Amino acid sequence: MARVLTDVNRQTATSIGEIPGAPHGGSNGRFIRHFLEMIAAMIVGMVVLGGLVSGIFALLGHSNLVHYAALRAILMATNMTVGMSLWMRYRGHNWPRIQEMAGAMFAPFILLLVPFWAGLISGGALLAGGHLLMLPSMLGVMLLRRDEYSQDHGQHSKKRVAADAAEA
Repeated sequence: MARVLTDVNRQTATSIGEIPGAPHGGSNGRFIRHFLEMIAAMIVGMVVLGGLVSGIFALLGHSNLVHYAALRAILMATNMTVGMSLWMRYRGHNWPRIQEMAGAMFAPFILLLVPFWAGLISGGALLAGGHLLMLPSMLGVMLLRRDEYSQDHGQHSKKRVAADAAEA
């Protein structure tokens, strides 16, 4: 009876979200969860670190960062990247995966700085465009490594511990 239930559970799991060909039993639900967790971590990083940076600028007499759109864009990307990086590391991702995700987060802002400096787009368009393009950029990196982002977080921790031990 227990074997029949195990087989039924395995078949049910496959029919409700397993990604065909993904190792470690990856699922679409885990993939989406990874994406949403990173977005939440980015928002926390932006709010917490953004508040800290705004306070520092206010103490220096520059309370309105709106006049510094390029600086604001880089600071916001950095704040979000720090939050996301800390969360990814906590969840067991290795540094190369964190670095490529950080690159995906900065890329839209860097690309939009050129037309901003050329006067082709406004500071508001730089900030809004960078934020909007960041999500598909991150999603693209995740899709390139779909097997990793579809795994249970415990799989990342095991791989990271093994990699850290090999480096020591």
